[in-house]
Amino acid sequence: MDRRTFLHAGALSLAAARPGIRGLAQPPMLAARASSPDGPLALPSRSQLTWQRDELAMFLHFGVNTFTDREWGDGKEDPAIFNPARLDARQWARTAKAAGFRALILTAKHHDGFCLWPTTTTRHSVAASPFRGGQGDVVREFVDACAAEGLRAGLYLSPWDRNHPTYGDSPAYNDVYATQLTELLTRYGTISEVWFDGANGEGPNGRRQVYDWPRVWGLVRRLQPDAVIFSDAGPDVRWCGNERGVAGEPNWSPVDPAIVRFPGQSDDAVGPALQHGNPTGSVWRPAEVDVSIRPGWFYHPAQDGAVRTEDNLVQLYFTSVGRNAKLLLNVPPTRDGLLHDTDAARLVGLHRRLETMRASIIPLTRLSWRRTGDRTAVGEWSLGSAAAPRVVRLGEDIARGQRVARYTLEGKTAQGWQPIGSGTTIGHCWLERIESVAPIRQVRLRIEDALAPPEPVSIELFRMG
Repeated sequence: MDRRTFLHAGALSLAAARPGIRGLAQPPMLAARASSPDGPLALPSRSQLTWQRDELAMFLHFGVNTFTDREWGDGKEDPAIFNPARLDARQWARTAKAAGFRALILTAKHHDGFCLWPTTTTRHSVAASPFRGGQGDVVREFVDACAAEGLRAGLYLSPWDRNHPTYGDSPAYNDVYATQLTELLTRYGTISEVWFDGANGEGPNGRRQVYDWPRVWGLVRRLQPDAVIFSDAGPDVRWCGNERGVAGEPNWSPVDPAIVRFPGQSDDAVGPALQHGNPTGSVWRPAEVDVSIRPGWFYHPAQDGAVRTEDNLVQLYFTSVGRNAKLLLNVPPTRDGLLHDTDAARLVGLHRRLETMRASIIPLTRLSWRRTGDRTAVGEWSLGSAAAPRVVRLGEDIARGQRVARYTLEGKTAQGWQPIGSGTTIGHCWLERIESVAPIRQVRLRIEDALAPPEPVSIELFRMG
């Protein structure tokens, strides 16, 4: 992916807003809001809820770069180089499904401008390649494969186009881009996510393209109303601010839309806003964590020995899904058009490790949940028999908004109550590894600060992690 936007690092400190988050300015009222003593809470749409609950999605960077061994093409590639001899999109989808992924996103067009579908807008496409005798359509095969495996299909359409002659002539290229987007969103059935980045290079003679983002987002809303739209600025899903696979801590799903207004924007406020969200943000825009299973985003034979290990992939799950985000893991097809055996094996290994953890769940019985103040609450659960958990998973009912801002977790040992964990936000999912602890018979969760009266929080304890 290699973004051209370099965002400043930063951290959002809840402590700086004390006493409590109550003192922060409140957002304007929106239609999808829940009430709180300080004002309304942002709420997710049905599509955003589905998107977050999927937890895992696979990114597929595939195109002429796969055959030139480059990360960024220059748009001068001969379409004749694109000829994956064994392309099997069903293998992509089967592998993803076997690894527990629920959605896939394909780079229908990257910055080089080469289109993986036969488009009316350019000859720089599969229609000018020998693939399937010039009759190929990778997007069609991809969408059909997702449907056959019961997976959601998403598409990436790079706004930057290093091949098209109109790029830099803003009105003309915006028409071209709208046509490409319309083709993708009307020919292939249901698309669950439309993925944009803010890459914006120079066109011919140094001309700078001005993208018409309101028009782009409006097209998606009209043609695929149930799709979520990803970009730095959403409007449905935001970038997490890095490509290391690490969501922020804290990580709020609401954001202030006045801070990140368009994709590719870069200033001192953008990095912290993407990484951490905003507790009093007026819109729901959860974070997506995009990272590659290899050092590069496209397939390179020299990187066959540099695929992430199972341990590393499990850690990515903890720092993305386990921090109230969604993991978008890039797994690039080879020049044959298949996922490499090593990549597929590591994905299956990740799934096996996560399933082993889930199978080690410790049965819990809730003893009580009570609010102790406007912003505080305490819940207690019994383990039935003493056990030494290694991982805790917490979750809020985000359909009612994100509320928890600070919590402490305690376990009751033979010596009494002992602290075993603490944190800030929870959201859809918050995973925490528990350091060595004596066996406990009860667990207690203290909500020490919240945006609104705390709702009951779900809790799961696991013996393995």
